[in-house]
Amino acid sequence: MTALLLGGWVAAAAAAATLADRAAVPLLRGIDPMAREGVAVALHIGVAALAIAPLVWLMRRELDRLSAHFQQVAETGKQEPYRAPGWMRTLGESLLNVSEKWSERCEQLKTRLREVEIRLRVAEAERAHYEAILHSMHDAVIVTDSFNELTIANEHAAKLLGFDVNEAAHRPIDEVIRDERLPSLIKSVISAGVVNKEKHVEHVIEAPDHGRASYDVTLACLPDAQSGVGGVVTILRDVTREKEISQLKSDFVSKASHELRTPLSSINAYVEMLLDSEAQDEASRQEFYQVIKSELDRVNRLIDNMLNISRIEAGIHSVERTEVDFVQVCNAVVETMMPQAAQKNIKLSVKSGPLVYTAQADRDMMHQVVMNLVSNGIKYTPEGGRVTITVENDDASRSVMVTVADTGLGIPPDALNKVFDKFYRIESYKRVAKGTGLGLNLVKHIVETVHHGRITVTSEVGMGSRFCFTIPYEYEGGV
Repeated sequence: MTALLLGGWVAAAAAAATLADRAAVPLLRGIDPMAREGVAVALHIGVAALAIAPLVWLMRRELDRLSAHFQQVAETGKQEPYRAPGWMRTLGESLLNVSEKWSERCEQLKTRLREVEIRLRVAEAERAHYEAILHSMHDAVIVTDSFNELTIANEHAAKLLGFDVNEAAHRPIDEVIRDERLPSLIKSVISAGVVNKEKHVEHVIEAPDHGRASYDVTLACLPDAQSGVGGVVTILRDVTREKEISQLKSDFVSKASHELRTPLSSINAYVEMLLDSEAQDEASRQEFYQVIKSELDRVNRLIDNMLNISRIEAGIHSVERTEVDFVQVCNAVVETMMPQAAQKNIKLSVKSGPLVYTAQADRDMMHQVVMNLVSNGIKYTPEGGRVTITVENDDASRSVMVTVADTGLGIPPDALNKVFDKFYRIESYKRVAKGTGLGLNLVKHIVETVHHGRITVTSEVGMGSRFCFTIPYEYEGGV
């Protein structure tokens, strides 16, 4: 009877692994695959413990009998053989069978554990890879769960919105970020619960390190198998520069149209007067022709300047670098501009020392730079004034330094940082002289963008202005 009972118990123990596998199936559904393996191991151990408990009790009882037998032998001195019950042999065979099965099962479990370990390592590597991608993104990225708690964020988002990534994890989003509008946008997307549909919003954020900036905010629901919506991923892309460029393009078109309209209107008016025979004598006609030619020259200069600036900005301009003698360039400009200066009785001169003042540059561009600066000086200097060009070497910066100083109207302090902007002209000086507002912008591009030099301006209203630019002796490559 005992043998049969033991045989049943042993059979149950031998089948523990199979029973554990079958019992685990409904229990482990819906559990993460990696966690499932751990639960399965624990379940096998529990079932095995229940199965072998009766065997342990019987073996302990038999060991007690064996101990009593040897105690009796020791006391009486009679060596009587110990007769083990029949079930012990059955137990041994069954235990051997169980041992083999459990050994096989243990090997299977070891294999599973190794697989789990490998999968964990792969998952960890993938997680590190995705985190590296996330933190390398220039855009700010925030991920919140269905309870509007922060789960993932990159460093760019943390800096922009003012929080620590580690401290902010699993905290409500409206407690984490200082922006007032963003949490409400995230909550509205959760409330709508529309998966696979993005929401785009333009939002302005005041960041401590970056100041006021415009962002294109993209919000999208994360799908969840159970609840439908598992959270929201929010991406903030800085579009400040794009908006500035768009505004600059609009301003450029507007200002260019205005600058072109003025001379064209003048040309049209004089052409109409000629067609209407309003110029009765040759002198009047010649005057009209001269005005038309002057306005056409102005249009040509405007177009040339715009094209030159566009080429330089696009990096498609042609540059012929040679060893340029800046004293020769300045003397050539003075010779060209002398008639214009003489009309206002302005003294135009070049000052330089006995040294050689040369640098690797495009001669025509350098001529245009000096010409534009001298032309401006003559335009805004009253009769009897002076425009002086000084050429010298600046050995500290290894550059040729050219200064164009005048005794003209001067530039107001609030306009000094704008004089090199496209189309900028001081409002109160527009009646003093005609211009396109592109000359100084072109000068800055030629000096700094093309030749890697530097140009500065100092001025005092009523006393005159001083433009100074430097060109390195040797060209070091680049644009």
